[in-house]
Amino acid sequence: MLELLPPPPTDPLWELTAEFAADERPERLNLVLGVYRDHTDRTPVMAAVREAEIRLAERSESKEYRGLSGNAAFNRVLPALVLGSQVPADRAVAVQTVAGSGALRLLADLICRTRPGTTVWISDPAYVNHRPILEAAGLTVRTYGWRDAQGGFDAEGVLRELRGARRDDVVLLQGCCHNPTGADPTLDAWEALAELAVRGGWMPFVDLAYHGLGDGLEADLLPTRILAARVPEMLIAVSCSKNFGLYSDRTGCAIVLGASGRALRHAETALQNAARTLYSMPPEHGAAVVTTILEDAGLRADWQAELEVMRGRIEANRSDLTTHLSALGCGPQARALARQKGMFSMLPLTAAQMLRLRREFAVYGTTSGRINIAGIPGHRIPRLAQSVASVLGGAPAPRLLEGALGN
Repeated sequence: MLELLPPPPTDPLWELTAEFAADERPERLNLVLGVYRDHTDRTPVMAAVREAEIRLAERSESKEYRGLSGNAAFNRVLPALVLGSQVPADRAVAVQTVAGSGALRLLADLICRTRPGTTVWISDPAYVNHRPILEAAGLTVRTYGWRDAQGGFDAEGVLRELRGARRDDVVLLQGCCHNPTGADPTLDAWEALAELAVRGGWMPFVDLAYHGLGDGLEADLLPTRILAARVPEMLIAVSCSKNFGLYSDRTGCAIVLGASGRALRHAETALQNAARTLYSMPPEHGAAVVTTILEDAGLRADWQAELEVMRGRIEANRSDLTTHLSALGCGPQARALARQKGMFSMLPLTAAQMLRLRREFAVYGTTSGRINIAGIPGHRIPRLAQSVASVLGGAPAPRLLEGALGN
C-alpha cells in the first residue's frame, strides 16, 4: 500500500532547518524558525517557568487524565489574561490545546462542523501554516492583501478588500506582531476592523502567538480586546510557546466568544469532540506551568519583567540592524524594517536574493524574505547587515572568516 503514496510536499521551514543543520560553514546563521535566543545564542528556560516547575515537582500530585478540555484552571486564567476585564467571563469558553497550531485546527474544525465549506479569509502573506490547517479542516480559503508599497500595514486596502467578505464568512487576523511581515494595524485601524465585522456580519478569528513581544503585554492584547468588546461571536487561538518559552511543551488554548450560554456549551462540546478524534487530550505540564505563574502574583510579576527584557532585546536587534543597513546605503529598506514589530521582519529581498544570501553568506531565512529578529546574536548583526547590503548591491561582501569569528 505505501508504494502507492505519491511524493508529499515537505514543510518549507523544517526543510530549511534541515539544510542549515547539514551546513558545515562555521559562520552559518539560522534565522528561519520563530524562537527567541539570548545573547549567547541559546533559547533559555524563563526563570519564572523554572520556579513554577520546581513547585510542581515538589507537589507532584498526580499524572491522572485531565479530560478532553485539559487543565480547567488553565482554561480560566488564560482567557482572563487575554480578554482582561472588558469581556465578561460568561461570554467565553476555552479548551486547552496542543499549542497554537492545535488551537487553530480545533477552531477550524468547529467552523466546518457549524457550516461546512465556510470561507475563511487570511492575509497575504500569512503565517505559513494558516492555509494548510484551514484547508485540512475542509474550509475554503481566500486572501486579502496586507502590506502597502513601503512594506507597512495597508489599512485602506485591507478594509476595502474585507468589505467583500460575506455574512457568516470568517476573517483570520493576527492579534499582534504579524507573521511574517511584522507590520501591524494601528488602534484606529483595529477599531475600523471591528466596526466592519459588525456591519458585515463576518466573524473575527484571532491568532494570538506573540503577545508581549511587540509593544508590551497589555498593548499587544488591546486589539483582541477591542474586537471582543464589539462583535457578538469570535474565535481566538492562543499560543504559550513564545511568551512563556514553552516551545516543546506544546501549550495553547482555543477560546470561543458567543452571545448565549447555549451556543457556548455546544461550542465547547464540539471542541472536545474534535480534540478526542485528533489527540484525545492535551499534555498537562505546560498548562500547569502557565497556571502556576498566572495564579501567583510574585511569579506573574517576574514573568512579565522577563518578558519585557525579551521584548527589549528584540527591539534592540531590529534597531541595530536598521542602523547598520542605513550606514551601508540601504536607507529606504532600513526605514521599512524599523516600522515592523515582534519576532519577525521581512527583508526586502526576492526569493532568488534570499537563496543567494543562504548560499554565499550562510544566512538562512525563508524564501519570502522573513527572518527571525529574535534569533540574531547581537555581535552578528554587523555582518548580517553587510551580507544583506551586498545582496542588494549596496556594500562589498563580508569575508567569511569574519563571520566565523562572530564579527
